[in-house]
Amino acid sequence: TSQGVRDYSLPVGLDANVHVDLVVVGSVAVSEKGWRIGKGEGFADMEYAMMVSMGAVREDTVVVTAVHDCQVVDIPEELLGEHDLTVDYIVTPTRVIRTGCTRPKPRGILWHKVSHKTMEKIPILRSLRCREKQAGKDVTLQEERTDTPAVAPPARRAGDVRPESPTLLNESGPCPASPRDESVSASSDRLHEFSTLYVGDIPVAARVSEFKAVLRERHATPSLLTWQGAQHRAFLRYRDKATAEAAVVALQGLSLHGCPLRVEPAKAQRSKVASSGP
Repeated sequence: TSQGVRDYSLPVGLDANVHVDLVVVGSVAVSEKGWRIGKGEGFADMEYAMMVSMGAVREDTVVVTAVHDCQVVDIPEELLGEHDLTVDYIVTPTRVIRTGCTRPKPRGILWHKVSHKTMEKIPILRSLRCREKQAGKDVTLQEERTDTPAVAPPARRAGDVRPESPTLLNESGPCPASPRDESVSASSDRLHEFSTLYVGDIPVAARVSEFKAVLRERHATPSLLTWQGAQHRAFLRYRDKATAEAAVVALQGLSLHGCPLRVEPAKAQRSKVASSGP
């Protein structure tokens, strides 16, 4: 499950020497021909393409999806794009379908399909794009294409994140090491510790969906939620320090399943951990 991934998975960098024998993807709908439709954000396709770039998967790597029988439907081929991942097997409660799909799977990142917004959501793409540019590949992003109609960009607001990092704007030097671009890096944590809240004492029976509902009720929905239910904690990242401070006030007296939760700035929690060390 996604919660299990958050609780127990380990980050894998671009330089990791891994080989994936089987890829399991989720689907909203899938056809017996092996054509699938996801939620529309393209994350599964992107993850597969990144694994191709790492050498972790090959064209013959088996891709499986597990769905209910009612999710197996006819899908018009015109709905598929060159970046869409197809599947080799469909597993339902009543049958296993071997699709025999011959449509090519993604052979890497199609940069002209990637937006600046996606680059911000998946930081490690910056390192991969830098590497591929130095290797001589075309890494032109969606908004940078010259063969698309010009559209005026939205007005920038104070505090907006720049769409490009300085590293990519001046790429004459070496690419940054991939751990720098991973959301779990220590340096990134320190940059965001003033706008991140720690929520502790979460009961084991609590679910992330319940937690999100409570946050919405208290008008304290974060920009990013990291749920670590197995460790009885969660981290809430807000856009700035002021928003985080307002959320602390809004979440006073917060409880789940009758258990009071501890809410405090992540920086305070980090200091407690450091002071309790050897």
